Amino acid sequence: MFRSRFYLLVVCAAVAAQPLLAQETAQTDLRTFLSGLWPEAQKRGVSRATFDNAVRGIAPDDEVLRLTKSQPEYNRPIGDYLKNRLTANLLASGKKHAEKWAETLDAVERKYGVDKEIIVAIWGLETGYGSFSGGKDVIRSLATLAHARYRGDFFRNELLAALEILEQEHITRDKMRGSWAGAMGQPQFIPSSFLKFAVDFSGDGRRDIWSNTPDVLGSIGNYLRQHGWKPGIPWGYEVTIPRDFDYRKSRASFAEWYALGVRRADGGKFPASSDGILFFPSGASGPGFVVTGNYEAIKRYNLSDAYSLTVAGTANRLKGMDGYRGKWPEVVPLNREHRIRMQKLMQAKGYPVNNVVGQIDFDLRDQIRILQVKFGLLPDGHPTETFLQRLEKL
Repeated sequence: MFRSRFYLLVVCAAVAAQPLLAQETAQTDLRTFLSGLWPEAQKRGVSRATFDNAVRGIAPDDEVLRLTKSQPEYNRPIGDYLKNRLTANLLASGKKHAEKWAETLDAVERKYGVDKEIIVAIWGLETGYGSFSGGKDVIRSLATLAHARYRGDFFRNELLAALEILEQEHITRDKMRGSWAGAMGQPQFIPSSFLKFAVDFSGDGRRDIWSNTPDVLGSIGNYLRQHGWKPGIPWGYEVTIPRDFDYRKSRASFAEWYALGVRRADGGKFPASSDGILFFPSGASGPGFVVTGNYEAIKRYNLSDAYSLTVAGTANRLKGMDGYRGKWPEVVPLNREHRIRMQKLMQAKGYPVNNVVGQIDFDLRDQIRILQVKFGLLPDGHPTETFLQRLEKL
C-alpha cells in the first residue's frame, strides 16, 4: 500500500511538473530565437542597450497564439458585424470628438485631402477614439508570433521595426502597448506602418500615436493618402440594380453605370466623372455598392470588406446621411482556410490570383465571376460554399 501511494505521488508530481517544464523549454527556445535576432536589429541601427532592455525576461504569450484563430470580420454575416460595430454610441461619441478636434481635423483634411469623417470613423472603430488601444506588451506579442512563424517572416520584420521605434525614442519600452498582433496606439498601426506613415502633426518632434491626438489624426490621414486616397472623390455608394442586369459587368464610369440603370440607393446623383467598381459583399441577394479607389484605400487599413463598409457607413452617418438601406442576408463569409483553398485551386487551374493568404480583392472577384458563369451560377463575384464545391470538382 505504501509503495502504491508513493508511486502515485511520484506520478502526480511528474504530471504537475510537465507544464512548468514545457513553459521553461518554450521560454528558453524564445530566448535563443531572440538572441539570433540581434545581428539583424544591429543592422537596422538598434543599439545593444535598446535591444537588451526590450527583450529582457520575455516569455511566450499563449493567449496571443490562441487569438490567431479569431477572425471577427469573417466569422459572422456582414450585417451582424455592421450592427454590432456601427452603433448609436459610436456615432454620438464621434460627433463630440469631431467637434472637439474640428480645427485639427480641418488641417489634416487640407493637407492630405482625406475626408475628416473617414478619419474620425477609423479612429472610433480602431480604439473608441483612444479609449482603449490594447493592453498587450507589443514586443512580447511580436516575439511570440515571430518565434511561432505565424504568417512566415511577417512578424519577425514587425518585431525588428518595433525595436527601431524604441531606438528612435518615439515611445518608451513600458508604454509600448497594443493589440495581440502588435497594432499600436490610437490608430492601431503595426510597427512597419508606424515607421512609414506616422507623422508629427503637432510639431513637438515626436511621432506619438499613443497620446497625441493631432499625431493620431494626421497619421491616419497620411496613411490613407499614401495608400491611394484621391481628394474630392467619394468612397462609393450603395446602389440599386435594375432587372435583367448583366452581373458579369463589374467596372465602368459612373456615367456608364447610370446608363445601365444602376442608381444610388438614396436617390442622389452620381459624380460627373470618376470610375466605380460594382460589388456585392454578401452576394446579389444583399446590398450592392459601386465603389471607387478611395474605398480600396480604406480597405488597405483593414482588408475586411465588413470593416471597410463599417468605416464608410460611419463616415456617411457623421456627415448626416442615412445608413445602408438594403437588407443583409444571413450569409456567413468563407472562413480564411476556405478562402485560401479557393485561391490556391483557382491559381492551380490557371486563373490569375494576386495573393494566396485569403484576401479577396476586386481582381479576384472578376475571376470568380468568370467561373460562376462556367458553373451556371449568378456571376455576382461573391464566393460561397457552393462555388467552392464546384471549383473543387472542376
